[in-house]
Parts: sequence; structure tokens; C-alpha cells
Amino acid sequence: MSAPFVPHKPGWKEKAAVRAVYLLIRALFLTVRTRVDDRSGQIKGGKGPIIFCTWHNRMAMTMLGYHRYFKKHRDDQSMAALISASKDGGFLAELFELFGVQPVRGSSSRRGNQAMLEAATWVRKGGHIAITPDGPRGPCYHIHEGILGLAQVTGAPILPVSNRTRWRFALKSWDRFQIPLPFARCDLIVGEPMFVPREATEEDRARLREDLRLRMNAMTQD
Repeated sequence: MSAPFVPHKPGWKEKAAVRAVYLLIRALFLTVRTRVDDRSGQIKGGKGPIIFCTWHNRMAMTMLGYHRYFKKHRDDQSMAALISASKDGGFLAELFELFGVQPVRGSSSRRGNQAMLEAATWVRKGGHIAITPDGPRGPCYHIHEGILGLAQVTGAPILPVSNRTRWRFALKSWDRFQIPLPFARCDLIVGEPMFVPREATEEDRARLREDLRLRMNAMTQD
């Protein structure tokens, strides 16, 4: 029997780099102008745990929206994020913890089942969780199965979230990860919640997955 995969944890040099990136992001966020279009009504008036769905390349601005608006209007602020168990994921997990977000480590290729169990436990206890359904390796703007399975077993709604940043830099990565430039303007869009019935069949989930992809793409503009 093979040993269980242990998620990568950054060493002291990586932690120092994470701290530097964190401070740079906080300084950048101070300059970014944001406007929120909460079509769901979940930010100010919602109750109960939420499964946030956002594209991998828009994590930076989604994090800003969480800190600037969601934490301001909701009392139940406990947030986790599903993050890869890889070395890159270790860097990201450390960064998210500095922002007050609890990392749940795993992906479809590494520690996936255990990560989903931990995510389901977190949601059942009333916590929110953020998932990038096309991460950690893509394809870009593709919905993997995990987010629908989590919604089905927990009963929590999937809340589509995207953003449009008018002045940004895109990395040469598989997802063209977007970083806002100083004094950029960003529109944060929160779509209508989607529920996955407990009795949903494989065909139902396939239909809902395509519906979720279309909703996310309708809110996304590259």
C-alpha cells in the first residue's frame, strides 16, 4: 500500500517570499477601484454556507471582493479555499492564510477524495468555501465535477463569481492569470445561486455543469 500524499508545505525562504507578495497585494488593493453587481442578493441578505465558484485566473480580484464586501456584510465570515497539494499550492495556501482564508489541500490528481471530505465537513459546519472549477491545471474555463458533487452532498448553493478588470496584466500561464494594475477599475459580478438536488443523477449533473459554465462565461470578459 502506498503512503498517503502529504501536501507540500513551504520552507522559511518561501514563507518570506509569501509575506512579501502579501504586502505587495495589500498595497495594490488600496489603489484598485471596485464596483459590485450582486445579482444574487447573497452578499448583503443571504444566510448559510456558500460554495463560491470563480475562475482560476480571477482569484486575485475575487479575494479583494471577499475582503472588501463579503466580510463587511456577512457575520458568518469563516472562509476556506480548495487549493492544490502541489508545491505551487503550498505557496498559495500560505498566502491565503495571511488573508484569513483556511486552505483545504487537494485536487483531482492529488489527495482529491480526502480534500472533498474535508471541504464537505467545513461546509456542513457552516463555513463558506471557494473553488476554482478549472484549477489547478485546466483547461481554462472548464467546470470539473468536484464542485457539483460538493454541492450535492452538502445542499449548499454554488454561487458563480467573476470579475472584469479594465486595466490588468495577464501572465503567460495556462489560465492567463490576471493581475490588476495600480488604480485599475474592477467590476465584481455575483450571479444567481445554483442548487444541486441530493437525488441528482449523472445526467442531471452534466446538464447543471454545462449550465454553470455558461453562467460563468456570461459574467466573464477577457
